Amino acid sequence: MMYQDLIDKKKTLAVIGLGYVGLPIALEFAKKIKVIGFDINAERVEMMRNKIDPSQELESSAFDGCDIVFTNDLEVLKTANFYIVAVPTPVDEHNVPDLKALLGASSTVGKVLKKGDYVVFESTVYPGCTEEDCVPIMEKLSGLKMKSDYKVGYSPERINPGDKEHTITSITKVVSGCCSESLDTIAKVYELVVKAGVHKASSIKVAEAAKIIENTQRDLNIALMNELSIIFDKMNINTFEVLEAAGTKWNFLKFQPGLVGGHCIGVDPYYLTYKSKELGYDSQVILAGRVINDGMAGYVAKKVLQHIIQNAANVKDAKVLVMGATFKENVSDIRNSKVADVIKELKSFSLNVDVVDPHADSNELQHEYGFGLTKIGKDYDAVIVTVPHNDYKKLDDAYFSALTKSHAIVADLKGIYRNKISSRSYWSL
Repeated sequence: MMYQDLIDKKKTLAVIGLGYVGLPIALEFAKKIKVIGFDINAERVEMMRNKIDPSQELESSAFDGCDIVFTNDLEVLKTANFYIVAVPTPVDEHNVPDLKALLGASSTVGKVLKKGDYVVFESTVYPGCTEEDCVPIMEKLSGLKMKSDYKVGYSPERINPGDKEHTITSITKVVSGCCSESLDTIAKVYELVVKAGVHKASSIKVAEAAKIIENTQRDLNIALMNELSIIFDKMNINTFEVLEAAGTKWNFLKFQPGLVGGHCIGVDPYYLTYKSKELGYDSQVILAGRVINDGMAGYVAKKVLQHIIQNAANVKDAKVLVMGATFKENVSDIRNSKVADVIKELKSFSLNVDVVDPHADSNELQHEYGFGLTKIGKDYDAVIVTVPHNDYKKLDDAYFSALTKSHAIVADLKGIYRNKISSRSYWSL
């Protein structure tokens, strides 16, 4: 009944939280059914009404032909019957899950929830969070009971910022529900927009756990590569050459060393280890991977400092250019960017640091990390290319020579200039 009513536009789907996850989902559904896009940030709502994606992921044409109303008004939200919650779930400065936005969204839904409604959570959480933390809030505020009065499900987001190939429609969607009826309905609703199809998980907890381990697995594999890069550096072996050779075997996994930031890989494992600790088990392997990856910014800064100490006449006058401030290549997203940690380390050694990035917003960086973007100068003692933006891939030896002193080092973290830098010292992870 719910599915058919959505198709017939007798009922409306609402997406709560219109960030890099929520907005693409809302617009895809709005091509097929009636949608309300809800966000508590009035400024963002106004931007989207003007066909501007605040996350800078979507073109204005993505808004065309969409049956969608953008609002921050609870009265408007109340007219929906199928709610999708897609708010961020970061960690705090102690790496403890920060559920403020999620619990706030649960409270918002609880205030508008009616008999027969559906609520599906997409935010990344630890197994059990939906039923143990979110449902009680909704039930307290609405006076309704899950299963008998309304249905709940969980379908983890799989949006990859900056990826134009693996989009919401082309990635298999994991879905789950609080009962068999809700599972079938939620699956059918998502099948409206996900061409790749859905995978029905046996329970909400299984779906929550599946999301967590996707990124935990990547985190651990990258941690292994980072540890290997530290070891190989001591042996004067180029890690990327080793990986190239090993990668000729059919079952070798193609992971690379690098800074692990962003709001997925560097965050999600802490949700699992937090819940694990609560249940009396202290994770060992997962946290070991986190320690290595979180320590890479300091490792990079110290490698550059060592070179400067050995070559510069006066360390306090030394200048470093950092190219790339976003958490990954070809995106504008700076959240949890580990480049900020590299810059903080460099400045703690009293080095003069300039930062450039073709995608990042200087004001956002200033607000989030206390530094903004600058123009590229000259006579640098070191250049650190932290993020392999497409804009940087065409640069060559002559480019870096023109920017730097003769004793300078080019620290190319992702190895994009391997065998291309000859007139300056070269180092990569």
